[in-house]
Amino acid sequence: MNRSIEARARGVPPVVGSPVEGLGLGLLAVLLFGLTLPFTRLAVAGHDPLFVSLGRAVLAALLAAVVLAVMRPSFPPQPLWGRLLRYSLGVVLGFPLLATLAMKHAPAAHGGVILAVLPLATAMASVPVAGERPSLAFWLWGALGSALVLVYAVMAGGGAGGLHIADLLLFAAVASAAWGYAEGGVLARHIGGWQAISWALVVSAPVMLAALWLLGGPINWQAPVSAWAGFFYVSIFSMFIGFFAWNRALALGGIARIGQLQLLQTFVTLAGAALLNGERVGPLEIGFAVAVVAVVAAGWRTRVGTRSPAAVPGDDRRSG
Repeated sequence: MNRSIEARARGVPPVVGSPVEGLGLGLLAVLLFGLTLPFTRLAVAGHDPLFVSLGRAVLAALLAAVVLAVMRPSFPPQPLWGRLLRYSLGVVLGFPLLATLAMKHAPAAHGGVILAVLPLATAMASVPVAGERPSLAFWLWGALGSALVLVYAVMAGGGAGGLHIADLLLFAAVASAAWGYAEGGVLARHIGGWQAISWALVVSAPVMLAALWLLGGPINWQAPVSAWAGFFYVSIFSMFIGFFAWNRALALGGIARIGQLQLLQTFVTLAGAALLNGERVGPLEIGFAVAVVAVVAAGWRTRVGTRSPAAVPGDDRRSG
């Protein structure tokens, strides 16, 4: 392995860009990801959930293969293969499959409420995965923001008493996404955000295609236009383009801090559900949205320390 490749594998040099750019890209990604559950609900209304979850990864992998063929980057160095595998398991397989199955049993608004804990889960994952050290103030603001979203859900009637299968699937989806986001943020520092998701999709494609062939039922070609629109949205934007912005944002702004922007994602999901399902968005929603924005702004200003790149867990230092 030459010195430039070895340096990248060790996390040196740092990603070039500003925290403001990271904030802007993070907000763009939150907007795209926030519409995932409403569009997934549309997709599973006309398609089998396994087709939606596996098929979207296959379609996104085709797009990723085109991008890689045009840009012709080097394959990620060997010390990063473990991260690439864990990243793929989290964001290419785990979250899409679990969230899609959950959307067969629960409305998008309910799913958006459960995903409100994703920012805290991502911050927790950033500690062992990326060596980040959020301050106590950061944890307090994050907990307050998540609590506000959950209180809103109860007041708005979004939460139902007792856990059911959709809740369990969504909590598992949160765990998969949080770990995957943390791994993706580290990968983006080494090889770039677009390369991280593109390689993850391409290396996962054979498994996804085989699973779709063996487990997926017949494709419903007569599905309504809305179901196909949902499928193409989650394939192109949720599974691929959104990660261009998200991974770079995590690399520039820090995994824990950028992850807090997902506190806003619940309200994007609710707005999407309202537009697609005719649900009412009133003063209660607007008031809580303003409160969550204020909490995110406060949390953004708190300190998040990091260990040195050489101390980041999970990076193999062997040279080839």
